[in-house]
Amino acid sequence: MPNPKRKHSKSRTGKRRNSKKIRNVVLSKCPDCGALKAPHSVCPKCGYYKGELVVPIKEKGKKE
Repeated sequence: MPNPKRKHSKSRTGKRRNSKKIRNVVLSKCPDCGALKAPHSVCPKCGYYKGELVVPIKEKGKKE
């Protein structure tokens, strides 16, 4: 297994490790129901995306 010929600087190591940090989850408010959801995605609560019903959500307790 090859070994490095020279030591990497702290800044070079930090630049490489920069992309591994944990980032905050970004949430936006659904304009239809007001629930928090990921941006540019269908709302998991009501099934709407940009004012149009995309995924019909089944209510709990009802079996079809």
